[in-house]
Amino acid sequence: MKKLIVVIGPTGVGKTARAIEVAKHYQCPIVSADSRQIYRDLPIGTAAPTTEEQQQVQHYLVGFKSLHETYNAGQFARDAEALLKTLFLSHDTVVMVGGSMMYVEALCKGLDDIPEIPSQVREQVRQEYLQKGLKWLQQEVQQHDPSYWQEVDQRNPQRLMHCIEVCRASGMPYSLFRKKGKPNQGVQRTDFDIEYILVERPREELYERINLRVEKMLQEGLLEEAQRAFHSVGMNADNGYRLANQQEIPNSLNTVGYKELLPYFRGEYSLDRAIELIKQNSRHYAKRQMTWWRQRNK
Repeated sequence: MKKLIVVIGPTGVGKTARAIEVAKHYQCPIVSADSRQIYRDLPIGTAAPTTEEQQQVQHYLVGFKSLHETYNAGQFARDAEALLKTLFLSHDTVVMVGGSMMYVEALCKGLDDIPEIPSQVREQVRQEYLQKGLKWLQQEVQQHDPSYWQEVDQRNPQRLMHCIEVCRASGMPYSLFRKKGKPNQGVQRTDFDIEYILVERPREELYERINLRVEKMLQEGLLEEAQRAFHSVGMNADNGYRLANQQEIPNSLNTVGYKELLPYFRGEYSLDRAIELIKQNSRHYAKRQMTWWRQRNK
């Protein structure tokens, strides 16, 4: 039986290095399961594997989308399945690494049985969000699905809107439709075995690594990368880094490391404040990732 080794863990813990170590041992390639490393224009802020790391081991599903393209867990699962079928023709083992929990779960356990969302419901939720803002989204999710509220990225409007869409379309909490089994229980793949490697560190050590990584990203050009990215989607100093007609920024840039810099570019707060928020939100994200893993291993 072919085997997929899945290296998971919180942001900044050292998953890439561990995955490369394992891949070298098995002399096999690595498939990325990171929802932000898919964007070719964001290598610094997403801590994508470097050119040197990719020369050591072949990486797949890294830097293959533009900032304007949308991509979700379902698409990833289909792309990764097709890729694995090819890779398993020449390798008995393949390594997958990433901290995007929904990507990992979509491939390893299958997609949630989410009801179809009528287009009018989707548009209504979107319009209400544009009119009432993020705080309204947060309140709606807290009220209608407190269980999901505890594990979702509470500042990600796409995730929050999806929850509200499901609640309205089905009349039931979104969390009821989500698969809750442990990674080694419940829905099982029969086409290949799955082995999980969880990379962990003591909390204080992890947080210090995250802080140092943010400083390194800044030294490597994170500010310039973010400016280029916002410029490429039509946001610059001439328009105050805002899109016309209340358009949302692409989901590719609504992520830690970029969304905190946008108010800085707009002159709403200092660079020091932006840097501190990047560090803080990265630590919060790491905490959510570990909470997700523990909940699925109860």
